[in-house]
Amino acid sequence: MSKTSANRAGALFALLGFALFSAHDVIVKMLGDTYSVFQIIFFSVLFSFPLVVLFHLPDRNEDNLMPHHPIWVFVRTCSTVITAVAAFYAFSVLPLAQAYALMFCMPLLITVLAVPILEEQVGAHRWAAVTLGFVGVLIVLRPASTALTIGHVAALIAAFCGALSSLIVRKIGNEERTIVLMLYPMFANLIVLGPLAAYSYAPIALEDIVLLGCMAVLGFLAMLCIIKAYRIGEAAVVAPMHYSQMLWAALYGIVLFQEFPDRMTILGSAVIVLSGLYLLLRERRRKDSSQKPVLSTRSRMDIGITPRISLLLKRRS
Repeated sequence: MSKTSANRAGALFALLGFALFSAHDVIVKMLGDTYSVFQIIFFSVLFSFPLVVLFHLPDRNEDNLMPHHPIWVFVRTCSTVITAVAAFYAFSVLPLAQAYALMFCMPLLITVLAVPILEEQVGAHRWAAVTLGFVGVLIVLRPASTALTIGHVAALIAAFCGALSSLIVRKIGNEERTIVLMLYPMFANLIVLGPLAAYSYAPIALEDIVLLGCMAVLGFLAMLCIIKAYRIGEAAVVAPMHYSQMLWAALYGIVLFQEFPDRMTILGSAVIVLSGLYLLLRERRRKDSSQKPVLSTRSRMDIGITPRISLLLKRRS
């Protein structure tokens, strides 16, 4: 397969994967009208576990779960649990397009946090892109004319904690075992959110159990599609496909929830996406592979329900 054909195929697999992730988030929004975020996450992890275990059965090289970097693993695990709660809550209460727009500032936060965590040098061009991206966030939020809700704060918290989780993987991923980084957040979601889910428990209708199962399958299939995309296509081609979720968010929002994005949301989203794409472009031109934290984030934010794409690529490379 030629390089052009491989990149085209990689982009198509990525588009399919992110479309499946968007369908996953639609179900979160649908279930959020009836059940608490804690209950949705708890059962999402529970339904995902069999798929993840089956996926890892062939790998018998890692024989225990003791981390080499316990503090960093603990911080990442906590940030992943917070990301899941914040993201699911934002999907439940905000229009999909608005929730995605705010969470898409994660690449901007990755660039900022890479300075203290990875000790990376960020040049004027990338700082300008970050500044422009945060202007886009302000356009979406419209603080002068629109009240800032808990949903908006939750989306921004999800973006921040997702960026932190991604950078920790970048920092310790070569030394820490993949199974530790993958399973700790899943166990933490069950252990921490289990009591909260029990406290806020509402009986689950049969059709909603089916939807929870569909969430697990959609997340798993999306993960496989994106892994395939990065295996056959260049990261610089595949990574921008992440932003196709904005189109799916707008489409699903209009068709399923009668959510029509207003002009300010569209404008702010465009500014955020353009700044993120520029960051990817700048990192693509850098020769030092250790200085590409945004480009190395293979998927969307880590919510501890399906494994991170970068970890699976590392394990199976």
